[in-house]
Amino acid sequence: MSKVEDIEVNGKEYHVVKLLGKGKGGYSYLAEDGGRNVVVKQIHHEPCDYYQFGNKIEAEICDYGRLHKIGIAMPEMLDVDIRRERIVKEYIEGKSVYEMVLGDELPECCLEQVKRMCGLLYPANTNIDYFPTNFILQGGILYYIDYECNDYTDEWNFENWGIKYWSKTQEFLEYAGRDGSV
Repeated sequence: MSKVEDIEVNGKEYHVVKLLGKGKGGYSYLAEDGGRNVVVKQIHHEPCDYYQFGNKIEAEICDYGRLHKIGIAMPEMLDVDIRRERIVKEYIEGKSVYEMVLGDELPECCLEQVKRMCGLLYPANTNIDYFPTNFILQGGILYYIDYECNDYTDEWNFENWGIKYWSKTQEFLEYAGRDGSV
């Protein structure tokens, strides 16, 4: 399900404007809810050779609660359709960290804010997906727009894994080349 025009969540219709992206767990669409934009995420069950999933919709709900309790800046979860595996969340408009790195325009405040997030996450035994497509700067605030989180490990923390993609490192450029962006 990668192209749709309208999508229903708990009996409410949302007009899909465009596909925002596809992640490990689902497709995210920019959709209209009356006069405002929202994101509708449709969980998918396509294979992912480097990540193991349990119940994806339950994980999204639990992860959202965990990150909200920790105090991470992220979009509000507005609705969940468990049967159809769809989530409606607040739309955070702006450029992703990925786009800013690609355009050589990442402000220092983004690195400062992700490090402050780590200062909240690590004591709570939590890592998030630090890949730069998961972060948007809006109004001077860096938002983590995904809800995925896992128990903390050194291997997947920001300093050992995430930082590799927050500047034009070899890892970033290899990914960008596969993505067709460079």
